[in-house]
Amino acid sequence: MNLPAGRSLAVFEDALHVDRPHPCPYLPGRIATHEYFSAERLDPDAYRRLMDLRFRRSGQVIYRPACQGCRECVPIRVPVAGFRPSRSQRRIIRRNADLAIAIGPPSPDAEKWRIFREYLHYQHDDAKQSSREEFEAFLYRSPTETLEMTYRHGERLVAAGIVDLCPQAMSSVYFYFDPAESRRSLGTFGGLTEIEECRRRGLEHWYIGYYVRDCRGMNYKAAFRPYELLGADGRWEPA
Repeated sequence: MNLPAGRSLAVFEDALHVDRPHPCPYLPGRIATHEYFSAERLDPDAYRRLMDLRFRRSGQVIYRPACQGCRECVPIRVPVAGFRPSRSQRRIIRRNADLAIAIGPPSPDAEKWRIFREYLHYQHDDAKQSSREEFEAFLYRSPTETLEMTYRHGERLVAAGIVDLCPQAMSSVYFYFDPAESRRSLGTFGGLTEIEECRRRGLEHWYIGYYVRDCRGMNYKAAFRPYELLGADGRWEPA
């Protein structure tokens, strides 16, 4: 499916599929479902509008939660102009002042694949596994305008982040890091770096995906203040 600029989002409705119910990855004891479609090409403006309809992307799959009786996955974004790092976030910035950050087209390689595998083991204790092909499909095949931010200490890669560019917004797709550098709080540093890149480009919002209040792996996003949540009425509201 191709979704060019200016075309009505109603065209994707006929292409929506619903996956089979499965255990929720965020809240124990819950059952999750998603509605989704695949896109070979997705105009950045169209994707921005889709994010405002609760959609996110994984590789070339555009999806949103469609769980019966549950709306705990709430889209969250940060208005860049109002963001100021907290005291602890400023410490993290200083702690990582020795890293070199580069921005360019997404490009998978053996070094990134190794770190990604180690990151999955660190974060999920082998509960999640991925092949090289799945890794590349998940992070490095994008239907829209996408960049990769790499973080190096000298010549050694310590982290990488994938971001999508939209009109007046940047969307954080995924961030992974070398567990041997966990003392650096690289996940938070990556977020702070992406916000600063939004500011440098004059972008209004940094989209962070879903906020799940009772999930420790997702509620850390509320540390980036101020932030806005997408209400059931389709309006972004300050939280």
